[in-house]
Amino acid sequence: MRRLMFLLAVLALGAFAADITGTWKGTIDTPGGTFDNTFILKADGATLTGTLQGGPGGELKIEEGKIDGDKVSFVVNMEFGKLSYAGAVSGDDLKLKVTFGGGDMPPMEINCKRAK
Repeated sequence: MRRLMFLLAVLALGAFAADITGTWKGTIDTPGGTFDNTFILKADGATLTGTLQGGPGGELKIEEGKIDGDKVSFVVNMEFGKLSYAGAVSGDDLKLKVTFGGGDMPPMEINCKRAK
């Protein structure tokens, strides 16, 4: 009985996880210019993996990816430092705040749409 309850609890948590697997496109304005970004994301339970394509770094691996309900967070390591992304997914919209390094620059925002 305990195993059944545990299994049902795990399945219920999965039902509330954001549907983030797929390709997301957005544009970000930075001090270095405006860049088109494409995120190719894959959810595996509470873990988020994938790549960031576009921008000055080419294709970069998403690291430390987490999903908690509709909230997502991940890190991208670039030549010039670490970018931390955090935000939420709602249907075909993904809104992220991006902070650089230790947060000495104000956060930037990127609003992405699911590519269809």
